[in-house]
Amino acid sequence: MSLWARVNQLPPPVLEQIRYIYGNSFPIEVRHYLAEWIEDRLLNAPSYQHEQDAAYEQEAATFLNQLINELERTAINLPEDNVTGRIRLNESARNFRQLFSHNPSQLYSHLINCLQRERQCIAYPNECVNVQDPEIAEVINGLQELQMLVRVSENDNRNLVKDYEHLQLEIHEITKNKALLENLDNAALREHARTTLAQQERQVNEMVNLITGKRLQLVENFRKTIQLTSQVQEKVLHKYLTNWKINQGFAGNGASGMSASNLDTIQAWCESLAEIIWNTKDQIRLAMKNKQKLNIEEPNLPDFLPQSLVEVTNLLKALITTTFIIEKQPPQVMKTNTRFAATVRLLIGNTLNIRMSNPLVRVSIISGTSYDHKAQAQATQQSNKASEQSCGEIMNNTGNLEYNETTKQLSVSFRNMQLKKIKRAEKKGTESVMDEKFALLFQSSFAVGHGDLVFSVWTISLPVVVIVHGNQEPQSWATITWDNAFADINRVPFHVPDKVSWNLLAEALNTKYRASTGRSMTQENMHFLCEKAFRANLQFPVSDDLTITWSQFCKEPLPDRTFTFWEWFYAAMKVTREHLRGPWNDGSIVGFIHKTKAEDYLLKCPRGTFLLRFSDSELGGITIAWVNESNDGQPQILHIQPFTAKDFATRSLSDRIRDFEDLYYLYPNKPKNEAFDRYTSPPVPSRNRNYIPSEVRAVLMGPSNNNNSTINSYPNTPSSYNHLQSPDASRDTPSSGITDITIRDRSDSQRSLATCGEYRHAMSVASSAVYSPDNAYTYVHSPAYSDVSPQGPPAREFPGSPQLPATVEQLNRGPTTAETPLSRASGNEAVIQELVQYMLDGYDGAPLDCDMERELNNNCAATTVVNGH
Repeated sequence: MSLWARVNQLPPPVLEQIRYIYGNSFPIEVRHYLAEWIEDRLLNAPSYQHEQDAAYEQEAATFLNQLINELERTAINLPEDNVTGRIRLNESARNFRQLFSHNPSQLYSHLINCLQRERQCIAYPNECVNVQDPEIAEVINGLQELQMLVRVSENDNRNLVKDYEHLQLEIHEITKNKALLENLDNAALREHARTTLAQQERQVNEMVNLITGKRLQLVENFRKTIQLTSQVQEKVLHKYLTNWKINQGFAGNGASGMSASNLDTIQAWCESLAEIIWNTKDQIRLAMKNKQKLNIEEPNLPDFLPQSLVEVTNLLKALITTTFIIEKQPPQVMKTNTRFAATVRLLIGNTLNIRMSNPLVRVSIISGTSYDHKAQAQATQQSNKASEQSCGEIMNNTGNLEYNETTKQLSVSFRNMQLKKIKRAEKKGTESVMDEKFALLFQSSFAVGHGDLVFSVWTISLPVVVIVHGNQEPQSWATITWDNAFADINRVPFHVPDKVSWNLLAEALNTKYRASTGRSMTQENMHFLCEKAFRANLQFPVSDDLTITWSQFCKEPLPDRTFTFWEWFYAAMKVTREHLRGPWNDGSIVGFIHKTKAEDYLLKCPRGTFLLRFSDSELGGITIAWVNESNDGQPQILHIQPFTAKDFATRSLSDRIRDFEDLYYLYPNKPKNEAFDRYTSPPVPSRNRNYIPSEVRAVLMGPSNNNNSTINSYPNTPSSYNHLQSPDASRDTPSSGITDITIRDRSDSQRSLATCGEYRHAMSVASSAVYSPDNAYTYVHSPAYSDVSPQGPPAREFPGSPQLPATVEQLNRGPTTAETPLSRASGNEAVIQELVQYMLDGYDGAPLDCDMERELNNNCAATTVVNGH
C-alpha cells in the first residue's frame, strides 16, 4: 500500500493537518494524482549535508522538470469527464514552471519534508490528533470568533451612526418646537405644544439612553475583540511561531521532527490577525470621529476609545515586527569569500498594502560574542532597535521584498552573498576564533495601510561562526551543535549553559549523526560514546542527572590522545558520510564499540568472522577486527591498521574487504559478499586492446621473519598466523612499517617484492612482467610478453655465476627441487644469497632516494618499493 493510501485512512483532523502541511504552493490534488510517482522518487532520495550543494541543486532541477512533464502527461490521460482535474493539473504545471524554475530546491525540499511528516503522522496518529484538536482548533475557533466580533462591530458602528443622525434630527425638532411654543398665544395650542414637546423630550431621552447603551456595547465589543486578539496572537506568535524558530535551531543539528506550526499555516493565521486588528482599529477611529462630529457629550461616562486605539495599535506593531522572519537560515559555519544564501519573509505581506511598496531589506553581520563589552546582537535585542554597527563587509547584501501571486508570500532570497571581511573581538584565556559567534542582521522599514503608520523591522539569524580555512570546521561545528541543542528561546544572545545533561547531548549527537549519514546510532553505540566522553566505564543506562561540561565535550583531549571527544566523533561522522554511508545504513558497520568488547564478540565466532569499528587512536579511521586461529587451534583476534578517507580515495572499503580473502563472514554470520558486493567497484575495461588492464588491490601483510610476507590473501602464500599477536587492547595505536606493493596479474599469479615491518595492510598494484634480453638480469614486467608461461620468462645465465631464478616467487619459496629452474643454481646458493644481501645492504627502512633507487635498478634482480616510492 502506498504512503498516500495509508494517509487517507487517517482520522479527518490528521488529514486536515496534512493538507496544511503542503500549503498553498503545492495543491493537494497533485499529491493525490501523482502519489506513487512522487513516492518512488522522493521517499529514498539521496540526502545532502547542505542544500546549497551543486549536486543537490542538480537533483532538484531534474525532479522539477520530470514533475512538470508527469503532470502534463497525467492530465492528458485523465478521463474526459474529469475536466476539473485536468485544469488543476495543467494549472499546477504552469505554476511550478513559473515559480520554481529559478529555485527548484525550494519545491524539492518542501516535498521531502512533507513526505517525512506524512510518515510521522502514520507512525504517531494519536500525537497528530492531539496536536490538531486542542491546539490548532483553539486558534482556528478563536479567529472565527474574532471575525464574527469584527462583523458585529462594523454593523453596530453603522447602526450607531444612523441612530446618532436620527437623534440629531429629533433634538433639532425639539429645539424648533420650543421656539414655536414661545410664540403661541392660544392657551390650548400652547398646552398641546407643551405635551407634544414633553413627549418628544421623553423619546429623545430614551433614544439617548438606547444610543448610550449601544455605544457602550460597541466599546465593550472593541475591548473584547482586543482581549481575544491578544490571546490568540500570543498563542500564534509566542507558541507556534516561537516553536518554529526553535525547530530551526534543531534543524541546524539535523532534526526533522513533528511540528504543528507549519509556516504556511502560521502565515494564514497571522494574515487573519492582521485583518482583524486593522478592521478593529478602523472601527475605533470611526467611532471616535463620529462622536466628535456629532458633538456628543457623555460627562458621566469614561471614554475608553483612545485607550483601545493605543492597545490595538500595539497589537499591530507586535504582529508586524514579529512576523518578519528568516525562512532559510544562512550557513552556521561560514567561510569568508564563499557564496552563501538566505531567505527572509514577512508573514503578513498579503495584507495592509505592504506588498505594493516592495520594501528594501539590508543585511549586515554583527557580533554575538564579546569579551570586553556588550555584543551587538545583545544590544539590538535589549534596545529593540537594529544596530547601525557592523563587524564585517557583506557583498550583495540588499534586496527587495517581492510578492508571489501563486504562493501568496512576500519574501526576498539572497542567493549570492559573500562575507569579504570580518572584525573579531580580542580573545581572552583559551578562547579561539571557532568559539566566537556572530549573527546576520536583516532589517527593513515600510508603511502600512494608507501610509499613516511606518514600522521598522529587524530579525537576527541563528549564531554563525566565521572561518577562513577548512581545518577550522570541526571545532566550529562543536560551537554550533552545542548552541543549537541547548539555546533557550528567551536567552541573551548567544548565551548557552556550560554544563548540560549527557542524555540530552547524546540525543543531539544522534540526531546530527542520523542527518549526516542516514541512520541513527544504537543505544549500545551511544553508551560507548558516553564512556568515551567521560573517560570511564559507566553502568547502562546512565542517569539523567549525569552532566557533561563544554570543556569535556570539545576542549580537553582524550587520555593519551592529542584530540578531543568532539574531534573524534566529528571525524567518524565525516568519514561515514563521505565513504561508508551505504554499509552504515545497512547495519554492516558496528563502528562505536570498545576494542575489548569487539574481541569478546568475535571470540565466539568461527574463523574469518570480522566486524568494523572506528579506531580509538586515529581520527576518522575505521579498522577491521577478525578471527584467526593460533598454533594451538584457539581463536585469535587480529586488527588491521585503520583505513582513513585518504585510503578510501584510492580504494573503497567494500573493495578492500573483497580483496581480503581471509575475511569470510560479517559479524555475526553474514557472508561478506551479501553485505558488501553491492558497493564494490565493477571491473575496469581496458582502454586499449594492446594492453592488459591493471588495478589496485589490498593485501594483508605480516612481519617478514622469513621470506613469507603476505598473509593468505593470494595463492602460494603461507596460511600460518602464529607469528602475529593481537595488539594490547588498552591501546589502539596504528601499525607502522614499510608499505609493500604487490605486483599481480589477472591470473592471480603473484610477484611479491621484499617486505619488512610489523603486521600491516598494503595496496597491491596489478601490473606486468617482461624479460630483458639485453643483460642477464630479471625485471618485473608483464607476463603477456614472457617467452614461456605466466610465471615469467625462462631463467637466464647470471654473468659469471649460476642462473638467477626466473621470478621473484622462486626466490621467496626457498629450497627448490629438480623441477624448478633454480635447481641448476642449487650448488651456488651462497652466490644468490650474497646477491640479495648486496641488494639490501645498508638499507635501514628509510625511503629510497634517487641514487639508491638507480643503483638497485642497475644491479638487482627486483626492486623493493618502500613507503610508496
